[in-house]
Amino acid sequence: MLVFVINKHGEPLMPCKPQKARKLLKQQKAKIIKRQPFTIQLIYGSSGYTQDVTLGIDTGATHVGIAATTNDNHTVLFKGEVEFRTDIKSLLDTRRSYRMSRRSRKTRYRQPRFLNRKRKDGWLPPSLQNRVNHTIQKIDLFKSLLPNPKLIIEAGHFDMYRMQYPDAEGLDYQKGPEYGYYNTRHYVFTRDNYTCQLCKVKNQIFYTHHLVYKSHGGTDRASNLITLCGKCHSSDNHKPGMPLYQWMLNRKKVRNYKAPTIMNIIRRRLFTYYPDADFVYGSSTKPHRKQLGLAKSHANDAIAITRIPRIDGNKSDTHQFKFKQFRKKKRSLHEATARKGRTVKNATSRRNAKNTKSLKGFNLNDTIFAFGERGFISGFTGTSSCYVKSISGQYIYDKSKNYKQISLSKLSPPLRHNNNWQYQIT
Repeated sequence: MLVFVINKHGEPLMPCKPQKARKLLKQQKAKIIKRQPFTIQLIYGSSGYTQDVTLGIDTGATHVGIAATTNDNHTVLFKGEVEFRTDIKSLLDTRRSYRMSRRSRKTRYRQPRFLNRKRKDGWLPPSLQNRVNHTIQKIDLFKSLLPNPKLIIEAGHFDMYRMQYPDAEGLDYQKGPEYGYYNTRHYVFTRDNYTCQLCKVKNQIFYTHHLVYKSHGGTDRASNLITLCGKCHSSDNHKPGMPLYQWMLNRKKVRNYKAPTIMNIIRRRLFTYYPDADFVYGSSTKPHRKQLGLAKSHANDAIAITRIPRIDGNKSDTHQFKFKQFRKKKRSLHEATARKGRTVKNATSRRNAKNTKSLKGFNLNDTIFAFGERGFISGFTGTSSCYVKSISGQYIYDKSKNYKQISLSKLSPPLRHNNNWQYQIT
């Protein structure tokens, strides 16, 4: 991957090849100012020659593709993607359930909440605010490393109601699918033709059953409810191995419209934050990507977004970077469920022992080499072992063993300490 270059006045220049950057550093004509991505700053004056650079951004709910190209010589300067966390909502839900249980116990340190739920204008849920903030942060990062780039962003615009009901128009948007029914329960029974969806029996007393339980994030909307008879909806039938449980495992999954909603919100925020950027949509990106002969990926979509007419394979860089967000700090109130291999809860164990940040010179999320592969320390166990994962989330371990722990003595010295982001070039 090319090396980013900043002149001695702090202004960005065109990226250079690693060989040239190595020579400049060896001759002490430049210094390192950033390693993720690798950036050097010149100590001597330069002519400041630059080319017209286009920065393409392929926004997404969990991934963002980034690429920069030059139309002068049809070259791809760099490409890569950013992956965000998707566990924030579930962790906040877990914390909320713990706090609610403490309020119900009438403890002196956790009073019931009352009239303190007013939110500021422009408020977003923390899981979504995290993605908006880091999308803008990464775009600003690469904008600051390129000489006056032209910014082109692909933004998604989705009509969720029409995705569910393609013929909807006009007043249909105001009525909704349950218009004219007594309540949601009545609508579900009518939709299912008053038939049990498991045993297909009719003329019985029916119940509404959640496809995704509310404890797992499900809702009371009609799309998450089905009709069951009293026999099929018994408490025993919900247990593993019973017909209803097996049917739930093999059922057709409920379509989730969470990602389109996230994309609509991100699009509006980017409109406001980047008023001078050009915005395009996927209907124009896909044909151009196929014209360039590129496979489907977030990074290749970002190349197509730049509208480069063709790619000179001899001059383009084939390396690809990846940023992945990592949950480094664990601030759980306590662990309500037992760890793997234990039969009792570990609520009485020491907090520090459960949330080890470092061990014998190694830190959580350090970049290391293990068994010839580059990975990141995802957690410590015992007094001298740890777990190592690749940036794609796969465990790295000794394949001749039947466990995934790796002794710290078998790891290379830490190549780099990381905070909440993992970075790798492939």
